[in-house]
Amino acid sequence: MANPTHGGLDLWRSQSRALIPLDQNFRVPRSVRRSLGRGAFQLSLNRSFDAVLRGCAERPDTWISGELARIYRQLHRAGWAHSVEVWEGEELAAGLLAIGIGSCWIGESMMHHRDHAGNVMLVRLVEALRDSGYSLFDVQLSNQHLERFGCREIGDPAYTALLRQARSRPTTLRLGESTVRCEGWMRE
Repeated sequence: MANPTHGGLDLWRSQSRALIPLDQNFRVPRSVRRSLGRGAFQLSLNRSFDAVLRGCAERPDTWISGELARIYRQLHRAGWAHSVEVWEGEELAAGLLAIGIGSCWIGESMMHHRDHAGNVMLVRLVEALRDSGYSLFDVQLSNQHLERFGCREIGDPAYTALLRQARSRPTTLRLGESTVRCEGWMRE
């Protein structure tokens, strides 16, 4: 993360991680079900990576510095960093910046321009991750909003064990007409 105090990047490791369940523990709040039924949003993968990255970084208290944005672009070119886009017609309504390693999907940052677009993205993404065989959806930090969907925190030892299993299994994410291959990472 970018450190506003000294302007450089700092590496952080949390004592707990927040996971969105990919099983029956995932919940869709009633208000979100109504948004899903409208069908106003379409999703894609990696169609507009730079726009999603900019949207995630353009905040008053952003942790995505220019240097970190360059790193994410390099990771994207190498096939590790991805974007999920939500479209309302031709307008970008929401987006998620993520890292894919094997069957682990790590949500790095999210942005939205339209009400409900982020919620629709979360539900459709969970459906796609399930259907594609992913085992782990890491959203890093929990909050009250994510807890409505069943988000829970686990300790670092349990997370490390789950990540170790997930990272060794290459997986292809299918979302609408888009696909992304997430290669495994075998090194310790």
